Amino acid sequence: MIRSILSACALAIALASPSFAADMPGGGRYQEPVVFGPAFTWSGFYLGLNGGYGWGSSDWSGSVATGSNSPGGGLFGGTVGFNMQTGSFVYGVEGDVAGSWIRSSTSTGTGFCSFPGCQIQTSWLATARVRVGYAFDRALVYATAGGAFGDVQMSTGGVSATSTNAGWTAGLGLEYAFLGPWSAKAEYLYANLGTASCGLAICGGATSASYTVNIFRVGVNYKFW
Repeated sequence: MIRSILSACALAIALASPSFAADMPGGGRYQEPVVFGPAFTWSGFYLGLNGGYGWGSSDWSGSVATGSNSPGGGLFGGTVGFNMQTGSFVYGVEGDVAGSWIRSSTSTGTGFCSFPGCQIQTSWLATARVRVGYAFDRALVYATAGGAFGDVQMSTGGVSATSTNAGWTAGLGLEYAFLGPWSAKAEYLYANLGTASCGLAICGGATSASYTVNIFRVGVNYKFW
């Protein structure tokens, strides 16, 4: 009787051993290794599109007229840039060029700015800037500054003088990487294009106009790994 009980116990232990061993660490059960993808980085070359609205001011002064404008209008263009990330800090360079519909006319002032009026506009605007930012994983907060370039067209009585001006720009932005290499951004820039001028043939005398503009725009970028 005792021998039968011992034999039954031995058989039960033998049958239970594989299942018990499989549940023990190192018991022979295969587990798939956990594979982690590469950490996200802002480093790389990117291309993008941007669009927004610009509004600003222009003050005219000269021997035959004085006046002021408050130009406004839309912009749309392309972006190219490169970032390098070190820790949480991101350093980069960025350039963009956009078609511009920022313009204004006024019938107030003196001389021809009173009648027939002074008009000012830009048909394109470009910047070349450095960016310095701090990354919260896929969110990037940054400051930016550099050069601004554009054409400034001064018009009165149906005739105009156009000059290509260079100045400076500075601003702040927020960019978020939302899908693989894609990111979206919102950005504010202040740009000063200096002073444009027209002479005797157009304005009847030496006349100059300052040009500054505030720009708010949004954009989307694609980063090449």
